[in-house]
Amino acid sequence: MTVHFIGAGPGAADLLTVRAVNLLRESPVCLYAGTYLDPEVLAHCAPGTELIDTQRLDLDQITDHLVRADRAGRDVARLCSGDPSLYSALTEQTRRLDAHGVPWDITPGVPAYAAAAAALGTELTVPEVVQSVVLTRAQARSTAMPAGEALANFAATGATLALHLAITRIRVIAAELVAEYGADCPVAVVYRASQPEQLVLRGTLTDIADQVEAAGLRQAAVILVGRAMTPSIDCVQSHLYDPARVRDL
Repeated sequence: MTVHFIGAGPGAADLLTVRAVNLLRESPVCLYAGTYLDPEVLAHCAPGTELIDTQRLDLDQITDHLVRADRAGRDVARLCSGDPSLYSALTEQTRRLDAHGVPWDITPGVPAYAAAAAALGTELTVPEVVQSVVLTRAQARSTAMPAGEALANFAATGATLALHLAITRIRVIAAELVAEYGADCPVAVVYRASQPEQLVLRGTLTDIADQVEAAGLRQAAVILVGRAMTPSIDCVQSHLYDPARVRDL
């Protein structure tokens, strides 16, 4: 028996990997976060699969379900929104499974920031404009950020910022970033990227908070900040594809 931590992608049922779909079909138990998941994803599960929505369960309750399935010899598909490597509580869950002697593995998924960039038709790294992407979040009523990971520190690099779990702090974030990025810096917000309810907002650090509040967004949105978000951006050719580059035969 194995607990399969599966990246469910940004939500769309057709953005799972082939491996993820096969594991969903083969696992008689599936735990999923109903808050972020398109219900169509669960259509990949076999008829009769035990479906458990974890959105109102704490970590102890989730662990109990996983351990009980193990004791019954049943594989579990543990769906994580996006990719398990980002904000999935993977470390906390696997540590507990190890303590119970429950085997587990990981299947990666499409991260939400990548789906958001696709919805925008945007590359996050543009030659000689920006070559780094920072994945981070904001803190309000949530786990404390480590010392040194203040948003201003990341902003000082000029990198493209991909902010998760931060949409309710958009006004504070925008005001904080103006000092480094400038008031005219492009910002995009993508709500439920890849899902039927997808909503894309484009603006600047000056007006994006007004747009988000007018739309009533409170969760399931990615904020992308940086010059790479400039519509119809002009840039130099990358060295790799430059026709002038001398190529070895």
